[in-house]
Amino acid sequence: MTALNTIVPPGVVTGDNLVKLLEHARDNGYAIPAVNCTRFSSVMIAAIYFLCGEVDSERRSLNHSSSANACLEAAAKNNSPIIIQVSNGGGVFLAGKSVKDPNAAAAGSVALAYHVRAVAKYYGVPVVLHSDHCAKKLLPWFDGMLEADKEYFDAFGEPLFSSHMLDLSEEPDDENIAICVKYFKKMATMKIWLEMEIGITGGEEDGVNNEDIDPEKLYTTPEQVYSVYDALSKIGPMFSIAAAFGNVHGVYKPGNVSLSPEKLLTHQEYTKKQINSPLERPIFLVMHGGSGSTEDEIKVAVKNGVIKMNIDTDTQWAYWDGLRRFEAEKRDYLQGQIGNPEGDEKPNKKFYDPRVWVRKAEESMCARVGDSMAKLGSVGTYPKSTEPGSQQVILQKNSVGKLVGALKSIF
Repeated sequence: MTALNTIVPPGVVTGDNLVKLLEHARDNGYAIPAVNCTRFSSVMIAAIYFLCGEVDSERRSLNHSSSANACLEAAAKNNSPIIIQVSNGGGVFLAGKSVKDPNAAAAGSVALAYHVRAVAKYYGVPVVLHSDHCAKKLLPWFDGMLEADKEYFDAFGEPLFSSHMLDLSEEPDDENIAICVKYFKKMATMKIWLEMEIGITGGEEDGVNNEDIDPEKLYTTPEQVYSVYDALSKIGPMFSIAAAFGNVHGVYKPGNVSLSPEKLLTHQEYTKKQINSPLERPIFLVMHGGSGSTEDEIKVAVKNGVIKMNIDTDTQWAYWDGLRRFEAEKRDYLQGQIGNPEGDEKPNKKFYDPRVWVRKAEESMCARVGDSMAKLGSVGTYPKSTEPGSQQVILQKNSVGKLVGALKSIF
């Protein structure tokens, strides 16, 4: 096996480096966890300070607590690549729930991307910046992110994000594929990876409810997968397919969901025969609804060509559980600013300081992401770089005036 750290640099990867990363995963039988991130402190203001070159240690200390940082920490500890992704609802939350502007989701998503680019290289592992499910009604959000990609590409020669997902699985297949083709042509000029979904993932995710969907639609056919491959491969190779095999978003009791990851092999074999491919697994496949899946189901999916697995519900619980356990342990110190079991005049700041209890949430989430890395086989695939860290936001300070202005106009 070629050492991944000899062909892919640490930090946010795009374009050819992203292709190398995902090919390495496919060829060596592992997958990369993709985690939805919605929690960070004061990152949007920090992004402006950073772009203006005005970041000092005090300002930066306000921005260390985040689910994105927990994922990066897990990747560094486990010597693994990581995919950090944002949903439409996550983007709205990151911009601030009080913001009612129609572009809030794009603004929040871009803010997360800048935060990750500012710190990713300090963790010494490859990081993929991705946006999650985009239904037809959410295409303005997708357009906003592509505009940010184009501005970044014009300034730095690479897109802001590594990849984006279109989820048009609720539309007829012909329309789904046609819209994907339209957007993929735009994305290919910037070497942005496209993930698309055909067949429906059950359950509820980010306001899209498929809990009562026809069970037959939870299983994509080989012919459907090949129709996607045939259309997109004519534009370029940078795409992956989320083919449904009984997947369900959310958490559920064992036995309540019937996953059939063996069906993914049928998709691979069918397309391989159609295109006469020398590859055993010619399709890059994605597994959605990874939370709650058994270790055996995950192993079969990865064996059959899954190179990315989404986890959200389990990491949400892990984040909360770290905070819950801290509150239970320190409850008597969290009832007022002054006064605790050690004395009526004893201060409690070191317990209610957000950097303390959010860190407990981060530690818990970090451990859960590491567990997914172990199940997916990505642990140890990328020895952490020993090179000094650096940010990936400013390459030439004089070239970012337009980007700074755009961010300032948002905030």
